[in-house]
Amino acid sequence: MYITFLHQYQLVISSRGALFDYCELLKPEDLLKPLPSFNNESIRNLMIHNANTYLSWLVNYAMHKQQNLFNKEHHKDLNSVRQVFEEINLAVNEFLHHFTDTFELPITQPKKEDKILTTTPLQLFTHVITHEFHHKGQILNMSRQLGYTPVDTDIIRF
Repeated sequence: MYITFLHQYQLVISSRGALFDYCELLKPEDLLKPLPSFNNESIRNLMIHNANTYLSWLVNYAMHKQQNLFNKEHHKDLNSVRQVFEEINLAVNEFLHHFTDTFELPITQPKKEDKILTTTPLQLFTHVITHEFHHKGQILNMSRQLGYTPVDTDIIRF
């Protein structure tokens, strides 16, 4: 299963790369521009939020590490955001390797104050990927609201 999930994540990286390449076309200030229709969040903020979701679920929750989340204010340009995702790629690889033969293993532990959560590595991996794609769609919508014409960033592109 490790190889299958690794290949799946390579598809995610390719799609993310298409998004990053597209975002290179945006004015740098538009990357940071808060949009009222998105709760005054910016494209950069959603990208860092995606990275932090990977860390929260895969590293801190599943592997019981306490890695600090990324501070969006420390990442003012697209190159810096790309570097964040290089770290995420390493973390995902570590997660996949850690759970190589145990993707259905239940993980039960406290998540919030009085709540216990039971998940599996497969659920967590699926969650972070679909979460990223959800916000990728929002980022493309945000760019449209800023006057740009989004490109295809799907897994299968023409």
